[in-house]
Amino acid sequence: MATLTYVYADSMAVLGPLSGSPEPHSYDLCAMHAERMSVPQGWQVIRHVVLGT
Repeated sequence: MATLTYVYADSMAVLGPLSGSPEPHSYDLCAMHAERMSVPQGWQVIRHVVLGT
């Protein structure tokens, strides 16, 4: 599972570990959708990875 957040002003999508608290502008994704996620052309994807788990 992962949490996806968009930063529209920077044309960026941030995908990280599942958030522990609900956020109004974020989306929780299953592992399959987190892996296959794509963004519009010209956008950047930042994937945060937790090491040692």
